[in-house]
Amino acid sequence: MISPNIMKKFKKIIPITMAAALTCISLPITVKADSSKVVTLGANLTEEQKTSMYQYFGTTADKVDTIEVTNADERKYMEGIASEAQIGTRTYSCAYVEPTTSGGIQVKVGNLTFVTSSMIASTLLTSGVENCNVVAASPIEVSGTGALTGIMMAYEKASGTTLNEEQKAAATEELVTTGELADSIGQKDAADLMNEVKQEVIKEGLTDEADIKDAIDDAAKTYNITLTEEQMSKINSLMQNISQYDYDVKSLQKTLENLEGKASESGFFSNLWNSIKNVFTGGGDESDGGIINNTNDDVLGADAVIDSTLEAIEKDSEDEGGFWSKVTNFFKGLFGGDEDSEEETTDEESNEKDPEDSENPDDMADKDEADDVKLDDMTDEESDADPADNNDETAADGTETDADRQPDASAANGGEAEDNNTSDLDTDSAAVSDTF
Repeated sequence: MISPNIMKKFKKIIPITMAAALTCISLPITVKADSSKVVTLGANLTEEQKTSMYQYFGTTADKVDTIEVTNADERKYMEGIASEAQIGTRTYSCAYVEPTTSGGIQVKVGNLTFVTSSMIASTLLTSGVENCNVVAASPIEVSGTGALTGIMMAYEKASGTTLNEEQKAAATEELVTTGELADSIGQKDAADLMNEVKQEVIKEGLTDEADIKDAIDDAAKTYNITLTEEQMSKINSLMQNISQYDYDVKSLQKTLENLEGKASESGFFSNLWNSIKNVFTGGGDESDGGIINNTNDDVLGADAVIDSTLEAIEKDSEDEGGFWSKVTNFFKGLFGGDEDSEEETTDEESNEKDPEDSENPDDMADKDEADDVKLDDMTDEESDADPADNNDETAADGTETDADRQPDASAANGGEAEDNNTSDLDTDSAAVSDTF
């Protein structure tokens, strides 16, 4: 429990802190130029489809640099790693990339059926990227295996840096391996397993095949996953490749926390500052999703497959037991306490002052009816008495979910249960052949 003295000190400090925040907000803020945001478009898109992708990204061609990605570009990294069927012959995947200085990697995907936002975020770490916001999508459903190529090309142009070619190849191998693993154990389990093993390999500096095998076994037990010998061998080979390169462990941890929906204490205060700043500026912060917040899902249609790494963090923030909620409730207490507690206190005080004021309206109606009955049964002598006395005596003695609707609740209220069943929309989950 927080002592009253500490609460008083916080209440004195908050106005000063808010004043300082407002002062900082009023100062000029350096913003990245539009040229630091890059869009890649699949070479086989029609002009109409290209226009729709700009609309989905929430930008226009004159506000960003644009790169056309061809199937030859994808083959540069995928040949020898992915099958011909996975590489395909045409390119439809698009990307919108915004390098950032903090916040790890945040990704949103639309209409990509083979890869998820978590897979892309994790593989971007392997390629050498540490902080950026990414939107990868297609106007039609595609596998998305080639999307990573366009993203890496966009990041290099937007950031002005060149990623290591071997690391880019390792990232592509990781994406394909994770995708193939997902076919047998599911996308979430595949991504979780790969992230767990990679984190252990990088954090502990594992390079020996036997040590990496132990790390894979431990992760498989953690997620209750059974792997075949072939799958174990592929993952081990991949991790031995990844172990050759130097990675920033802190950046790795930040992105993995994003994927797991964990809000660290430092992340909370960063979000708190962004929230305060956004109240006065009306803007969003690049480390809080940036360009991802400007996407228009309606452009891809009602049946589009949408997936974002931000969803995990939002879920954690909404969780009543989450760090954000706990601190938010604390500050609510500082600024006036819990509203429900105040209402209860007010009700208790009013009950002490005037018990009749707290009477239930239904109970009062019952007492009035009882009074009428008593008056009818009175003798002539009793009718001469003051009715107010009877009323006083009677008053003194008369104190007496996105979720499925529960049918019983409606019936209990005297109505019939409402049928809320709706027909599910059939979604074609198969990727377009030869389109990536």
